[in-house]
Amino acid sequence: MAEPEFSATGVRIERWPRALTRAGKILIREGRLELLTSSGTEIDSAPLNSVSAGRPWFTGGESTVAHVNGTRYRLRMGQRDHTPGAADETAGRFLEAVRRARDSRG
Repeated sequence: MAEPEFSATGVRIERWPRALTRAGKILIREGRLELLTSSGTEIDSAPLNSVSAGRPWFTGGESTVAHVNGTRYRLRMGQRDHTPGAADETAGRFLEAVRRARDSRG
């Protein structure tokens, strides 16, 4: 299995109005986005060409919104890392990885 292009742990994954996991994992590898629980169970996954992601205007910098298979998920990065700016940086790396992977696969 190839190395992931992006990996983040300790992610709170929400599907409005409730949290699905408080310590989930996000992986981007082989052209797919995977949302996983802390135990590794798949919440959702999809090819990146069908995923959209961005930062909502109404939240802080640590949050992103991803639309996967028609479902909107709020992804709150850095739930375990309390270093100032770390969550915002992780969210930015996630959005950049989605953009790069989508661009490279057409």
